[in-house]
Amino acid sequence: MHEDLAQLAQQIKLWGRELGFAAVGIADGELSAAEAGLQEWLAQGFHGEMDYMAAHGVKRSRPAELVPGTLRIISVRLDYFPPASVDPHTVLADPNAAYVARYALGRDYHKVLRNRLQTLAEKISGEVGEHRFRVFTDSAPVLEVELATKSGLGWRGKHTLLLNRQHGSWFFIGEIYTDLPLPVDMPETSHCGSCQACIDICPTQAIVAPYSLDARRCISYLTIELKGSIPLDLRPLMGNRIYGCDDCQLVCPWNRFAQTAELTDFSVRNGLDSAGLIELFAWNETDFNERLAGSPIRRIGFERWLRNIAVALGNAPSSPDIATALGARLEHPSALVREHVAWALAQQKT
Repeated sequence: MHEDLAQLAQQIKLWGRELGFAAVGIADGELSAAEAGLQEWLAQGFHGEMDYMAAHGVKRSRPAELVPGTLRIISVRLDYFPPASVDPHTVLADPNAAYVARYALGRDYHKVLRNRLQTLAEKISGEVGEHRFRVFTDSAPVLEVELATKSGLGWRGKHTLLLNRQHGSWFFIGEIYTDLPLPVDMPETSHCGSCQACIDICPTQAIVAPYSLDARRCISYLTIELKGSIPLDLRPLMGNRIYGCDDCQLVCPWNRFAQTAELTDFSVRNGLDSAGLIELFAWNETDFNERLAGSPIRRIGFERWLRNIAVALGNAPSSPDIATALGARLEHPSALVREHVAWALAQQKT
């Protein structure tokens, strides 16, 4: 075992920077306060159809129950905002353009982040010998934001995302659970103050109170997690957002200081930073699978892709081209797609 754990912790942070992480922090696994908040959130049903949130019980807030022997959690941040992308405000202002959340414009972050975390964990093994570890990136019952806050990487914003004074919120976070008793970092204090810009801007008012998100109303949930029909009252509020939503991040004052991605993995693919709705709606299933290979968007499948775009087309100003595009999908084999296309056509006629 490495004799100087403090020195090892500094070495881990150095290796992390070499692997492209903007920062690395270390925390213990004491999350009892967060556990109470999680239980209350679940009790209110705010997780919607995300049954996995409830299924894992307290494993999410008790790291040592998820990975026995865990003493510390190494948290990392990885910037993702694509440097050469069309300004998101421009896309949101064009009702005929498709808005895709900035994190999803390039490669699937799960693979990018997990590979680097695995490399970091193996570097630690090379230094200290075998240690029990497991890497995570949005892939298991882990309270990522709480752990990142405890490890000093930022604080939980009122929109529930992690915020950092030098990097805003345009970054991914991931973790290594380890049985090494490393020294822990100081938690970051909150710097939201009285600001509630994110609460006010949310198109569907999904942020029901500071630090409390009703996922059932969140456009990211509606376009990605929800498998069935999008609630009628929320469809007009979604505008042209076909995959995810960034409004709460775009309005956050701290994102004036955000850094763009250093990794080319997150560069824009398929022109998705400003593609037209009609153009994307015309893709067939082969187009969808081939063009979005290696993209997080592919996870929702072609059916939900068409569902989401149909809603956006229904929200766009009436035009013969949109009516024609929707009409071509009116007899689609999927009942889900047919229902949303019919709704969109009705919207176009009003």
